[in-house]
Amino acid sequence: LVIRSQKQQQGWFEWPKQFKNRSASAIKKFTDDNTEALNLVKFVQFLFFAQWNALKSYANAHAVHLFGDIPIFVAYDSADVWANPHLFKLDANRLMTVVAGVPPDYFSATGQRWGNPHYQWDEMAKDDYAWWVDRLHTQSELFDLVRIDHFRGLESAWEIPVHEDTAIAGSWVTAPGEALLSAIFRQLPDVHLVAEDLGIITAEVDALRMKFALPGMKILQFAFGGDEHNPYLPEHIDVNSVVYTGTHDNDTTLGWYRQAEPNVIAHLHDYLNNKSPDMPKALIDIVMQSRGYLAIIPMQDVMGLDSDCRMNTPGTIVNNWSWHFEWDQLTMAHQLALRETVKASGRSTHG
Repeated sequence: LVIRSQKQQQGWFEWPKQFKNRSASAIKKFTDDNTEALNLVKFVQFLFFAQWNALKSYANAHAVHLFGDIPIFVAYDSADVWANPHLFKLDANRLMTVVAGVPPDYFSATGQRWGNPHYQWDEMAKDDYAWWVDRLHTQSELFDLVRIDHFRGLESAWEIPVHEDTAIAGSWVTAPGEALLSAIFRQLPDVHLVAEDLGIITAEVDALRMKFALPGMKILQFAFGGDEHNPYLPEHIDVNSVVYTGTHDNDTTLGWYRQAEPNVIAHLHDYLNNKSPDMPKALIDIVMQSRGYLAIIPMQDVMGLDSDCRMNTPGTIVNNWSWHFEWDQLTMAHQLALRETVKASGRSTHG
């Protein structure tokens, strides 16, 4: 952070060679010359973690658990890559040769080119995946359970040549998921993980998740419009699942319902035996009454909000992660409706 502040906020890969390559003598001199600025960064981080730990303690004392989210990949312009270039697929000049993403799917016709560096798994295996273990140990101290975003990348990940503008020209490259998860659970036996298993999920990905008994995700917005084998239909949801109306990558349930294809609407109406369902309440009720051990309802659905309150649209870079609400928008009617739904489903711990 301090070097960046003195280099016009350039990424580490654009810094002078001695800093880019972490020359020991250059780093020592910089440290000696910038003690006050470095101490300020350390102090701000100290305050943040002290406040976070106080928040977590307060939440836990009131029977509230914090559910964190960890992306499978890290940013190229990150301290992780700068400090550990040997753990990532970089060339001799520490530039990326391939980047991460996903092929075309439900969310995007051209796929998603995330731009993150891929891992050098052979290097990581040499110290029993210590970098990953340290990463998840830190997350497990911040959160009570942690979702691994893009879990399927632990079995195979989509590699895109760095010069490609979209994800279409990528290819699947196998990852050592079983060895990695074995190392994690051997060294962190109490860590609680959830697998984000959406998108292109193969039998191999399912087998990896089930081998380690990791809960998967079920999204009700994906359940309708297909056939009876659709894995997101309520009758196919098992106990070891986290069930959502929709995630941050989906439209709000009301927005989804208003824009859904006719075959999706017809299937939903038949399933509910109701051609004028109260949305999003109808989907919220299904989530709450499902067998999944954990039910997640986005605040937008609790409040019955439309597409203009959507959190994120994958494959786009504007107007994302900006929605927020004011507490006075959460009316007593919203609160009582949610309370009754929770009680009726048997999920309430307070009777």
